[in-house]
Amino acid sequence: MEGLAMLKYLISQLHQLFHDSSSILLQQQQPSLPTTIFLHPPPPTTTRWTSFDSEEDSSVDDCCDLVMAAGKSHSFRISEPLKPPPAKKPRKDRSRGKSLGRSCSSEVMEQEIWKDFPEDLFEAVIARLPIAAFFRFRSVCRQWDSLLASQSFSQHCAQVPQENPWFYTITHENVNSGAMYDPSLKKWHHPSISPLPTKLIVLPVASAGGLVCFLDIGHRNFYVCNPLTQSFKELPARSVKVWSRVAVGMTVNGNSAGSGYKILWVGCNGEYEVYDSVKNSWNRPGNIPGSVKLPLSLNFRSQAVAIDSTLYFMRSDPEGVVSYDVATRVWKQYIIPAPLHLTDHTLAEYDGQIMLVGLLTKNAATCVCIWELQKMTLLWKEVDRMPNIWCLDFYGKHVRMTCLGNKGLLMLSLRSKQMNRLVTYNIARKEWLKVPGCVVPHGKKRQWIACGTAFYPCLTAVA
Repeated sequence: MEGLAMLKYLISQLHQLFHDSSSILLQQQQPSLPTTIFLHPPPPTTTRWTSFDSEEDSSVDDCCDLVMAAGKSHSFRISEPLKPPPAKKPRKDRSRGKSLGRSCSSEVMEQEIWKDFPEDLFEAVIARLPIAAFFRFRSVCRQWDSLLASQSFSQHCAQVPQENPWFYTITHENVNSGAMYDPSLKKWHHPSISPLPTKLIVLPVASAGGLVCFLDIGHRNFYVCNPLTQSFKELPARSVKVWSRVAVGMTVNGNSAGSGYKILWVGCNGEYEVYDSVKNSWNRPGNIPGSVKLPLSLNFRSQAVAIDSTLYFMRSDPEGVVSYDVATRVWKQYIIPAPLHLTDHTLAEYDGQIMLVGLLTKNAATCVCIWELQKMTLLWKEVDRMPNIWCLDFYGKHVRMTCLGNKGLLMLSLRSKQMNRLVTYNIARKEWLKVPGCVVPHGKKRQWIACGTAFYPCLTAVA
């Protein structure tokens, strides 16, 4: 019954609406009325308001405004049809008036608003700009150029969440010329770190807090640099003279490099030293405990993974992971068998979780797989693998893989005699993407990426 009553009520409202509309239309036809209510634009014979000339943009807008006002507000607009419309200005005059209006308004904004814009809010906005845009803005004035030395600006930069790391890579043909890859823009940058020695082969081996640690191929000299700002430092010589292969890890003391950083190098026979940037010196805290089997048989192609103050290295014989906490100076060893048929494997990290990436080869098939370390069982659990259509390109080929970054976003260099491919893998999204070829500016040939490391770009990190 209630539904029938509602239906009757709606029908009565429709009848009333039609009755009101017909009465309004009748009033439109009364010539004695001084004014007319337009529900639609009047015919061309009565007034010029409906003369839609393509070059008279304002007349079209006026008529549309009239109809829209009647349709939306229901308080219909009243106009006098016998009164001629205002004279139209030439287009040049109209455009000149608009430009003058815009310039005046911008001047008012500049005087009344921008002069009182808070300085801290200004720095907060600049800190959130893309890296490339910031360096373009530095050339505007001295104040903007001096932001890199501002302590408050450094604090704003530290508050900006860092989503994806960049990759600092070394090309095979031009060893000491680095190429940086920005995965968010899918663009290569070609910085020139002039302080690096030109007569030595210097390779990036670790990173932390926006800084990249370099080591010469003879394992004698260490260098630390911010690739964005060219802040550079050559570390003092080590006290232990070991020229054999070493593994290197790097951590920061706090949330950023501003609190200082530490660098650990360790050799096969257990020699190790720690560099402290606050003291600007190397020291040997002690000896590796007897519970860690020597020689370490470290996987030197695998970069160390840093989680807080702890560095993790992959080892073989026995297979597992060795860790060192630079804060507590404690060494630990975890015996973890590697998956079968695994080659070119390396550690990675995401959100405090240790990951493993490597090539799984069986018969003639090869695929890139991702594992996650289960903390309870200390076993590797496969969580993802490269799409099969990509793995078909590796079938029957002797493929080698190098992991150029292990911080949540991985860059993998896959190469054989027939192919050379760069791909990224986002651990959080489980997303595989191909990386565009690295071409030197004004060049044509793609560069072959030999090695590299991941780093989070930081404008204010100082070596």
